[in-house]
Amino acid sequence: MGLFGLVAVSVWALDQVTKVAAVAWLDPGESVVLVPNVLWLTLTRNAGAAFSTGTGFTLLLSLVALVVCVVVVRLASKLRDRVWALGLGLLLGGALGNLTDRILREPGPLRGHVVDFLHLTHWPVFNVADIALTFAAITIILRTWRGVALDGSR
Repeated sequence: MGLFGLVAVSVWALDQVTKVAAVAWLDPGESVVLVPNVLWLTLTRNAGAAFSTGTGFTLLLSLVALVVCVVVVRLASKLRDRVWALGLGLLLGGALGNLTDRILREPGPLRGHVVDFLHLTHWPVFNVADIALTFAAITIILRTWRGVALDGSR
């Protein structure tokens, strides 16, 4: 439980701090080159899900994220495996990071737009929560594929 909580809180905090910094320091539509031809900082706001899909379903996406958070917190009591704790901590932290935007940002509660600012070549703009969600998915898929339960049993 400690690893799970530490990962979730760390991801959520890092996500929120970097989003506040991006909003404060970046101008919408302008890019700052960090690594030429590889990585830019580009401030955008996303009403949808991954790759800006589902922009008309912001409320539904918010409710799904809320359900995911509740389910993950309930599952956490069964955790006895460190890798599962890491994966579910990443999932909770990432989901909470983007849900926080949807609750607190314009245009209003549960309809807010997610702040994205990391831009790789040939890839849509994303944020720290999205990175955590991607690694959570990989971790959960691998652990499930290997037949390892939340308690570490096979």
